[in-house]
Amino acid sequence: MAVLGGVRPPLVVLPVLLALVAGLTVFAVGSDTQRGVPEAVLSSQQHIAEDGAVALQGSVDQSVTDLRAAAADFAGSRPVPADGMLTRLDRAYRKWRGTAVVDLSTGRLLASHGEAVPLGKVNLRGLPANLPPRLVRDDAGVTRLLAFATLSQGGRQELLVASQSLKPPGISVGRKHTLDVVDRDGAVLASTGTGSGTDRAKALAGTAAREAQGKGPSDTAAGGFDGPSGSLVGAAEGKTRTAVGYASVARGPATKESPSSALGLTVVTTVRTERHGVGTGDLRLALLAAAVLLALAVGVTVALHMVLQRPVLRLRRDAQRIGSGDLTAPVRVPRFGEPARVGAALEVLRRQLRRRDGQSQETAAQPSAKDRRRLGLRTVLVVCAFALLAWPTAMLLTLGSTLPHPAAVVPRLISDDQRQRTETTADRVRRGINDGYADLAHLATVIDASRSQEARRILDSSLEQHGRYRSLYVVDGAGKILVRAGGEPRTPEKVRIRSGVRQTNTSGTEPVLAAVAPQQGKGASAKSQHRYVVGEFKVQYLAGILNRPGLGSVWLVDSAHRVIASNKGFVAFGRVSDGRLRNRLDAVRTAKGSAELLLGWRDPAVAAVAPFNDKRGVASALGWKVASIRPVFWIGLPEYEAQRRIMLVGLLGVTTGALCLGWLHLVVVRPLREVAQGAEGLAAGDRATVLYPRYHDEVGSVARSLELIRQRLARTGGAHPSSTSPSRPGPRS
Repeated sequence: MAVLGGVRPPLVVLPVLLALVAGLTVFAVGSDTQRGVPEAVLSSQQHIAEDGAVALQGSVDQSVTDLRAAAADFAGSRPVPADGMLTRLDRAYRKWRGTAVVDLSTGRLLASHGEAVPLGKVNLRGLPANLPPRLVRDDAGVTRLLAFATLSQGGRQELLVASQSLKPPGISVGRKHTLDVVDRDGAVLASTGTGSGTDRAKALAGTAAREAQGKGPSDTAAGGFDGPSGSLVGAAEGKTRTAVGYASVARGPATKESPSSALGLTVVTTVRTERHGVGTGDLRLALLAAAVLLALAVGVTVALHMVLQRPVLRLRRDAQRIGSGDLTAPVRVPRFGEPARVGAALEVLRRQLRRRDGQSQETAAQPSAKDRRRLGLRTVLVVCAFALLAWPTAMLLTLGSTLPHPAAVVPRLISDDQRQRTETTADRVRRGINDGYADLAHLATVIDASRSQEARRILDSSLEQHGRYRSLYVVDGAGKILVRAGGEPRTPEKVRIRSGVRQTNTSGTEPVLAAVAPQQGKGASAKSQHRYVVGEFKVQYLAGILNRPGLGSVWLVDSAHRVIASNKGFVAFGRVSDGRLRNRLDAVRTAKGSAELLLGWRDPAVAAVAPFNDKRGVASALGWKVASIRPVFWIGLPEYEAQRRIMLVGLLGVTTGALCLGWLHLVVVRPLREVAQGAEGLAAGDRATVLYPRYHDEVGSVARSLELIRQRLARTGGAHPSSTSPSRPGPRS
């Protein structure tokens, strides 16, 4: 008998699996695994910390990238004085507190601008190229972030150094939140929020930093964050507890190292929330459901044993006995279904063999029409399936009846965090566009379109380095392209000579966002005195900013609420897919964001809308907004987690029943129906049809025995079917 064949394995597996589902029901439905704070709150704090880590990392990396790009531009064929380099830097970028140029061979300071750069804290001799940024403390004990870039001009190696303050990441957090930046030793370097500076906040931040540093590169968080992150729960204080989220400023193994990854920084966010001490498990419901399932498992198993397994095993013994030539004892004909049909046919064949051998003069009795209309084993399987289906159906009905009202279970903190994270995403998009414009403004100070080969090299380098543009080009005062890098320009000529950032189309297959930075040119006529550096942004760059874990579906829309980009699939210039969110977009007319719990019959959700509310920079003139929506059922609230556990055990019950009953039908019932049809044909006088066993199991053994009987009857010609065998029955139900 095959290992997985036959009637026994499914009937053994069925009660075992159902017993396991019953045990899982007691564990999943009857237990309460909450840590005192809803998982939704903890995951929300973790995602806020991840947003902060991404923002801090982006700020540091952008600072280093800008400084290195400027150094590469200065290292041209024409030497630029040290003081002139710093003047150009200050004109293009206003992000550094102090800048300096140092001669690497002697360590002598060549020029400096702004605040004094703490160069004495760094050994400037023998530094490698593209030195990663460092954190140093100046003489006043204030932490400064130093960025470095090396360049060579006039046969001399020079080091460009920029200093800036280490500030908490520029993300939107609530009034009750505390945001800290912690080093690898647990010391708080920068902090903001209501609880910043307290001993308790410092202790929690240090604990979170050690947790983050203790995780390896393989312990990256799921959902898109490339680094260690997680959450903690502080000690209870009365009716409140502290939820802590942390995320390291580091890159996982999937992407290349960034300049900021060597700093060992961790962003930690903390918030006080009400203690969630009410259990969500229902032990009485779990025990009752498990007892009912066990009773169903026993009943179904016993029924299938009586109706299917025992008759099939008896038929196999009788068929083997008759096939071996033992015709003395009559066949014990089962009372139901296909086994009864096979048993009746075997009895007829036994009598035919006895008449052939002259052992008996009895004739075979004709089966009645009632016997031929007997119900089959498929009916038994259908009844068992309905019996097993009743249990998960009752569980799912319990799910629907106990589902709480969303307004009663969604904390206000969840909707506030959704709004703040949406505002942070909108701010990141705005900053990305402003940084792109600043890059173009710097390019306008160093590029000379009249030297086309060198200008093309600079554009190609900038296009590869930044990755936010699909095309870069320089145009004259009439909008004609002088030099280009990247894809085919799609900005109209009249827009190419208008400084700032503009959305140049409202229809088509892809939105076009163009940034234009003016450049003072050379020439006699007034029109030729000005040139412009134009950059067209990639839509994929904007969509990548929107892709944040735990934020749900996010859309970037223009002033008319046409879709520009999304973290999900979208149609350019289409409408936001959720009608409730479209109404929220129409309702938000102010510069401040908003969040609301959107109720619905099937899918209540938390939604937020955030416009570009910071008037600094050129991106605010676009009038764009970021909208997000997140279904309530999947955000980790205790009440909804209990419903998901009920749904899980219900679906497992359905799967188990379908698996085992389907197994029985394919391996036993369907082959047995074929054997029954062949046995009745053989008893009716069909000696030509060969009976093949489908599987090497009990039913296959019956088929082999019938084939032996057929061969014995065929060799002697058998008895005339009109006097010794019943007529071929019609099809069975």
